[in-house]
Amino acid sequence: MNPIDEIKTKLRNYPSVKHECTDSTISLLPLSDTGFTVRLDIARGSFVVSFNGWHESFADPSEALNCFAFGLSNECRLKEHRRGAFAYRWTVESRQTGKWVADSETGLLVFPFWRRVEVVYLQNNLILGTSGLHKGAIHKS
Repeated sequence: MNPIDEIKTKLRNYPSVKHECTDSTISLLPLSDTGFTVRLDIARGSFVVSFNGWHESFADPSEALNCFAFGLSNECRLKEHRRGAFAYRWTVESRQTGKWVADSETGLLVFPFWRRVEVVYLQNNLILGTSGLHKGAIHKS
């Protein structure tokens, strides 16, 4: 079964989750204003998982699925830096022994640097208690 089909099968247990899907992508939309979009793209044997602007490529579909599920869990949060309403840097954090630890960061090189900085923390709490699920899936950059 391909990873998108696996995700769609699991989504049957979550009828309130809105998603968009094609043959090569699936996006789960946030349940609230404090959540973030989790997306999987498949292209030429590569699997890219993204949380809003953050993204990571995987060669192994099971690692991509683990990362995708991690983004939906209460063990993950996304620290989003904004200048005005423009998001330009994203840091994935994991909860480790009760503290939030930065795992990986992605950012844009061009952004409206003259606007005021705002840091927002976003989190999906769709899956509870997935401690260790992301290990080996997210790599520090």
